[in-house]
Amino acid sequence: MIQKALWMSVLAPAALGLAVCLEGCTPSQDSASSAEAGAGRLGFDRLKPGELPEGWKADATNPQGDLAKWEVVADEKAGVKTNVLAITAIEDQSKGHFNLCWTDGVRMKDGTLSVRIRANTGEIDQGGGLIWRVKDANNYYLARCNPLENNFRLYYVKDGKRVKLADAGGIAIKAGEWFTIRVVVSGKRMEAWLNDKKLLEATDKTIPKAGGVGLWSKADAASSFDDFACQTQ
Repeated sequence: MIQKALWMSVLAPAALGLAVCLEGCTPSQDSASSAEAGAGRLGFDRLKPGELPEGWKADATNPQGDLAKWEVVADEKAGVKTNVLAITAIEDQSKGHFNLCWTDGVRMKDGTLSVRIRANTGEIDQGGGLIWRVKDANNYYLARCNPLENNFRLYYVKDGKRVKLADAGGIAIKAGEWFTIRVVVSGKRMEAWLNDKKLLEATDKTIPKAGGVGLWSKADAASSFDDFACQTQ
């Protein structure tokens, strides 16, 4: 049964009064309110360039330098001007370093996550993915696509160490092309879709409890993200 939605204020009340509904995601203890289910999608069009959604933060796994810069930037989609969340600067480009932008203002154990991603640049790595059941910057699950390596994978990250759970190769996505990742999680079972094709399945119990949700890239992978959605069952 789909739970009630958590409404997360993306702008201060004085700034257009906009709120974004992440449908079904469980509020943390300090969340202010809930409402009936809505769109279940987080877009960035009403945010000003340079901002982050309220309650989200830049973070890193295994950092060896400054955090990557995540911010809303102006973009264009099908000839229409829009805003996206993008990584615009990465000083720490070490291979074992993962760039995160996530929130514990919504918490998910089981349910569905999705996002649209575009790999903009990257010589060590490209693309990005979704993270869920995030305990902290060193413990979470991950589904990511890398156009540079032509693969799509599921992982868990525990104490900063990334362990592969499932792998699909031969992925024909180029840098500069938008693609969509969707993940469905139920208990120990997880499935992942790339552009509406289910390519990955895995069973794992490393991180059993509900946690935060967010976005991910590795090393020098500078990417753009849009239409983030979260729904629990």
